[in-house]
Amino acid sequence: MSCDEIEALRLGLMNVLGSEDESVRQHAEQELGDALEGNGPVAALAHAESFAELQRHLDAALVDLEEEVAAADPDSPEYDYTRGRLVAVRDAERSLARIVDSGESFLGHLGDAHHTLHEAFPVDE
Repeated sequence: MSCDEIEALRLGLMNVLGSEDESVRQHAEQELGDALEGNGPVAALAHAESFAELQRHLDAALVDLEEEVAAADPDSPEYDYTRGRLVAVRDAERSLARIVDSGESFLGHLGDAHHTLHEAFPVDE
């Protein structure tokens, strides 16, 4: 059993944040294996380089995971785990959205601070 979406999100987030923790990266890459080489949303998520890419590819991975859960046999031993993966990935999607919202809010505050400084200390050119 694997949690490809979570590991791929970790790798993509490491790319976006510039994290260089090689032990974490190697563990995630090892767990993902061949999924990193494909053209699907998991590989794209792992190689994402922006928050927008993370959100887009995570959304696509969620669609695939929802289809996997819908097609799964409820009596299968993996069924509960697959449903649990879906819950965890949806939770990660909400957390990622909060991070992006927080970053956009911070960006807006920086703009406000910039304008306030120019209002308080006008520059004559």
